[in-house]
Amino acid sequence: MSDRIADMLKKVRQIEIRTNRQVSDALAGAYHSVFKGRGMDFEEAREYEPGDEIRSIDWNVTARTGKAHVKKYREERELTMLLAVDLSASGHFGSENLSKRELAAELASTLAFSAARNNDKVGLILFTEEVEHVIPPRKGRRHILRVIRDILFYEPKKRGTDIASALDEINRMLSRKAIVVLISDFLQGPNGALPNPNEKSSDRVFKALDITNRRHDLICFELIDKREMTLPELGVITLEDSETGEIVSLNTGSAAVRNTYEKINADRLAAFRRALAGSKIDVMEVFTDKPYIAALRKFFIKRTRR
Repeated sequence: MSDRIADMLKKVRQIEIRTNRQVSDALAGAYHSVFKGRGMDFEEAREYEPGDEIRSIDWNVTARTGKAHVKKYREERELTMLLAVDLSASGHFGSENLSKRELAAELASTLAFSAARNNDKVGLILFTEEVEHVIPPRKGRRHILRVIRDILFYEPKKRGTDIASALDEINRMLSRKAIVVLISDFLQGPNGALPNPNEKSSDRVFKALDITNRRHDLICFELIDKREMTLPELGVITLEDSETGEIVSLNTGSAAVRNTYEKINADRLAAFRRALAGSKIDVMEVFTDKPYIAALRKFFIKRTRR
């Protein structure tokens, strides 16, 4: 076995151990609550017990046996989760211990193992400017380990981002309602910015998000590194857009430059959030320098209550 393959397997195993530990009964239970099955199937009729709902009494069986019986149902549980992960070049960025791509793999692993504990299928789409790799939904530990491995080590052919094309492909692929998890930093376009509802170029993205949300159960996870939102005070620095290669110089020693940079990013994020909220699309921010499990559980619980 080559050193590279050994390193790959080690990293996948590390993520499995870490995320399996994180997928506690509490998180798996929250997942089960927020993602319901397609309905209830009749399982059996059993004798009435104190505390049973009067409305669940099976009057036909009760009349036939002379004893009160109630109908017992089970949830038609099996669901399909499709993980759509953005592998554009901006995902390699990370100012802390994790890059956004590594964070995406950990988050996807946590969601996949939560799905597995609830006997749901998990599939994967990796995309850049186009859909580059597809793993059809299946069950099982080996299948999930393959999903993690491909998120970490698949080598994309393109550098840019086209979220709308990825969602269009998902809507063509899935004939039945599914859980669609979109994991991306949502940075795209010539200046590597968030889609802005006030810009014509973003229309395709928001339209595709809206269509996918109406057809499926869509959740967006936005990967964020703090250095993309604020600038450190380091004097004149050169920045390169990882997707377009565009290079700019900024004087971070200037408070006005730092404040302008922060305001532009904050305004774009607020506009992006408002647009998703307008289409009733759930989005959760996940940071490269912060733990996310507690926030994910709260996110699930809040969604269930709503």
